[in-house]
Amino acid sequence: MSTRSRELRVVISVGKRKTAVARAVITPGSGRVWINGIPIEIFPIELARLKMMEPLLLAGDSIRSSVDIKVNVGGGGVMAQADAVRIAIARGLVAFTGSEELRQLYREYSRYMLAGDPRQTEPEKWMRYSARRWRQKSYR
Repeated sequence: MSTRSRELRVVISVGKRKTAVARAVITPGSGRVWINGIPIEIFPIELARLKMMEPLLLAGDSIRSSVDIKVNVGGGGVMAQADAVRIAIARGLVAFTGSEELRQLYREYSRYMLAGDPRQTEPEKWMRYSARRWRQKSYR
């Protein structure tokens, strides 16, 4: 095995939240992060940007400046996409570094950063307008 193939290490990770799916590709680099082709620093929605940057800030500057992350996310709403990106980045960084300390740090900060959030919307029932709503009765 040549030294070049040992240095070029790529990790692909997936994060899901509700119906949003994020796929992150982590490669050795200089600390750049793109979300659907947009650098994370200029992502338009501030609250979503802060949520997506949580795993990077917790990981520290040494790990953050040594990897490039490209994330492709689709489906769901804005905050579900932000949560999916957050999960994908956290899982990818743990897999890329192989660090048990980083995994423990993420687990202590928020369990859902690695495990995901199992909550889903309840399916709509037949002859109803939504999952729980039923027609009003005019008597009683």
